[in-house]
Amino acid sequence: MPRSSNLIIRDRTFEWGQRTYLMGVLNVTPDSFSDGGQFNAIAPALAQAQAMEAAGADIIDIGGQSTRPGAEQISPAEELDRVLPVLQVLRQEIPVPISVDTTRSEVATAAVTAGADIVNDISGGTFDPEMLPSVAKSNVPIILMHIRGIPQNMQQMTDYQDLLREIYNFLFKQIAAATAAGINQDKIIIDPGIGFAKNYEQNIEIFRRLPELRKLNCPILVGPSRKSFIGRILNQPDPKARVWGTAAACCAAIFTGADILRIHDVKEMRDVCLVADAIFRKSSSVLPVD
Repeated sequence: MPRSSNLIIRDRTFEWGQRTYLMGVLNVTPDSFSDGGQFNAIAPALAQAQAMEAAGADIIDIGGQSTRPGAEQISPAEELDRVLPVLQVLRQEIPVPISVDTTRSEVATAAVTAGADIVNDISGGTFDPEMLPSVAKSNVPIILMHIRGIPQNMQQMTDYQDLLREIYNFLFKQIAAATAAGINQDKIIIDPGIGFAKNYEQNIEIFRRLPELRKLNCPILVGPSRKSFIGRILNQPDPKARVWGTAAACCAAIFTGADILRIHDVKEMRDVCLVADAIFRKSSSVLPVD
């Protein structure tokens, strides 16, 4: 596979390898693990999106279905009711690319019609057989994440023989399925799925072995923000108090080859990126090579 070339979304060019890009999390849900209920109305959601843009977010990621461990599924109609009103307002007010965090082709298609630029699918295109063809028809980039099971049972599915090999094989297969459906490889981003069907030790292993995924020749997104493995290290049960732990995880991800970081605390992680990029991206000998 050839290495994905630069990606242009609206008036933004994503030059992979030149710097780290930030995806700001905007959960319009009542039950997400760290910010549920904070932004599930238009006014606070818009204010948060504007604050993240001002702090340096390159993408705003809107999600209407919680994917925390044990989260219950809502109907497609309820997901649309949560996402579309916020998305429609944001599209008029902020210029940065917007992604929709969904596993449903119906929601993805409606969101793209309303102005979303990227589909972020935590199932890697496996929950809905129409997702990959729908994204191909919409001609937008897709983020394919590794997962086992579904959010309700994924943390009971952490029995891997070789974690990174199995993540690699899953993503290889889904990249092939996406391209077969008509999605250009330049529009595919991959995500190893920190915290999704992975235990504490496996989350740490992903950071150490992230360079193995570079052979897939797609930009890599890593989402460590406020997650439970950080809470365990810090003995910190409050997700919002894990900012410095998240900063350390983001720095590690940059060093091992992440292109995009999906995070809640944009202002703080922007500083992390600026410093880490200046150190690690100055010389190609520092980053793992394909």
